[in-house]
Amino acid sequence: MHIPTHIAIIMDGNGRWAKQRGLQRSDGHRAGTEAARAVVTRCRELGVRHLTLYTFSKENWSRPKDEVRTLFDLLTTFLKREEKSLKEQGIRLKVLGDIGDMPLAVRQVLKHVIRQTAECTDMTLNLALNYSGREEILRAARALAARGVSPEDITEESFANELWTAGQPDPDLVIRTSGELRLSNYLLFQSAYAEFYFTDIYWPDFTPAELEKAIEDLNGRQRRFGRTGDQLDGE
Repeated sequence: MHIPTHIAIIMDGNGRWAKQRGLQRSDGHRAGTEAARAVVTRCRELGVRHLTLYTFSKENWSRPKDEVRTLFDLLTTFLKREEKSLKEQGIRLKVLGDIGDMPLAVRQVLKHVIRQTAECTDMTLNLALNYSGREEILRAARALAARGVSPEDITEESFANELWTAGQPDPDLVIRTSGELRLSNYLLFQSAYAEFYFTDIYWPDFTPAELEKAIEDLNGRQRRFGRTGDQLDGE
């Protein structure tokens, strides 16, 4: 099985998973955290070099305050619990997004774990937090404009270097759970040539075995990047 270098996941369906079982939405998010833990570990075992998880979007602030608080509590608990494991597995933590608006306790834990795992080189775990793909693109454009970069000097490479993912390869595979068929403002620039895998499974039920199924599906595709199949076959 060929393992993609970079997998990005939209972890969707925690609330519906809980509702289906007569549970609270917070129970769904808690179960979703455990699913994330298992998938991170399996990606590391398989040799995935970069894993990006859509953890909290800018749009998520519009959810009920109690739910937002629960999400942050789960995130801080997860990071405190997993810090040692991340280091042992050689996983470096990075954040994609502006964490300045997040609660102080969350920021402190994030910065601590980022520092503690900075020297890890086996896998990079990106958490997209307070993230917006459109805002990321605008941010990059503003940064280039602020430096007075002339239009002819703005290339895909120079633009990509201003994104949150600077220095990392674009995702090969974008997975979305729960049956929704959209990107939801996620890695818009980076996903230009990504392959997409959609599943009806709610995120808490997305197991390492389901991850491998997605990778196997990717292996059955031909990524042409604008060329024809005959051109690739002749290489």
